[in-house]
Amino acid sequence: MPEIYREVKVGYGSVSKYIKGVKILPKYQGIWLSKRNGSKARKERLQENANRKAKEQLTSLNTREKLVFLTALYWGEGGKTDFNFTNSDPEMIKVFVSGLKEILGIEQKDIRASIRIYEDLDKNICLNHWSKITNIPVDEFVNVDVLKGKKTGKLQYGLCRIRIKRGGNVLKYLLALNKRIAELFSKSPNSSTDRTRVS
Repeated sequence: MPEIYREVKVGYGSVSKYIKGVKILPKYQGIWLSKRNGSKARKERLQENANRKAKEQLTSLNTREKLVFLTALYWGEGGKTDFNFTNSDPEMIKVFVSGLKEILGIEQKDIRASIRIYEDLDKNICLNHWSKITNIPVDEFVNVDVLKGKKTGKLQYGLCRIRIKRGGNVLKYLLALNKRIAELFSKSPNSSTDRTRVS
């Protein structure tokens, strides 16, 4: 596809549309497969390089850095009128719950979880999945909201919502941190050494 794209100067969508269902002649199969394998190897090398740079750049996180990251997570995925955090990404939910306990001092017993799934998903499988992620027993999940429709493949385990008891003060604190971060970003950087090169 990239070769066709470069040759005919049209969008990837158009290329995909016209090559759909077109079979590659047997004599070109070997060439095609070698290019596919080469592309896969190149992607793997780029990913390994990205992983290496990430480990070099972030060797550890201090408490303030974790607080900023937790705040950014809530800014993007949290409620603005009441405290709740919802997402389908298990790593994000795990990091958020960990941050609530480690950084904000929220006790495990004060964390509440519920899930939202579609009718084609298995309720028990989804509950067990999020129970392992949040470390909250299945029988302590406060609600399972079943929506009409089928989302298998896109939302394999549905969405998990995290709340806390008496979350009003935590909400105010996180929103204040959001505002402060926005203020700091609006200022000019102190020096070019603060910047991290991606390439």
